[in-house]
Amino acid sequence: MRIRVVFNQKGGVGKSSITVNLAAISAHQGLRTLVIDLDPQANSSQYLLGDDATYSAMKTALEPNIENFFDDVLGNGQSKSLIGNAIDSLLKTRNKGFDAYIHQSPFPNLDVIPASPNLGNLEHALEAKHKIYKLRDAIKSLSSKYDRIYIDTPPAFNFFTLSALIASDRVLIPFDCDVFSKRALQTLIENVIETQDDHNDALQIEGIVVNQFQAQAKLPNQVVQQLKDEGLPVFNSMLPPSVIMKESHHKNQPLIYLATDHKLTQAYQSLFNEIENK
Repeated sequence: MRIRVVFNQKGGVGKSSITVNLAAISAHQGLRTLVIDLDPQANSSQYLLGDDATYSAMKTALEPNIENFFDDVLGNGQSKSLIGNAIDSLLKTRNKGFDAYIHQSPFPNLDVIPASPNLGNLEHALEAKHKIYKLRDAIKSLSSKYDRIYIDTPPAFNFFTLSALIASDRVLIPFDCDVFSKRALQTLIENVIETQDDHNDALQIEGIVVNQFQAQAKLPNQVVQQLKDEGLPVFNSMLPPSVIMKESHHKNQPLIYLATDHKLTQAYQSLFNEIENK
């Protein structure tokens, strides 16, 4: 089982689109694939599960979800006022496998553990009780069930992102070609290296995924060349801008199912092949 986390502390770099479309290609090729959505915005969840995973003031988040998992980790499932209730809650939490939170997507071989907008409410309690390894342990229990796991993360270096980095083998870094992204990249890499040193010595930066790459423009080429000159692992397969991505989001269909022959789909396929063959 290969576990990849898609991580960037900067928002708006295509993190969820990259997560879902690489996972969809993985599943399309017959690999049993799971997407875990740790971003309270739930873009990956909504991309794959549509209206079921869409929430609003009038509609609650789809359950069970990743918030329910962490809530169960804390033992918050029922009242602790009596010792008997506390023991019963503890046993139920331990007996509930991680697969209890999984939802099947409409696409073969592709499952989802959806996000929740209230996930952040648990962060302080999880940190206080040192639950940073619980996601890693839960994912390990799925080793016979999945070939690939992709984890979408919030645009911040917080408890949930750190949990994902600890649980993963590889990091994919989405990058759009602007000065702000480049400035933020050094801090991101430092955070990954620190996590590797302190928590997960098997963690590797697999590569930088250049998104919204305009091949005919001068600045994007200069920025990408600077990254390469600095010795950073930039994938050769870069993702061009295209309005079809918005259509893909609107229809809740990953590109491999919506438009197999489109140039952006082919760019994703090339990227997937490069990642898998690395």
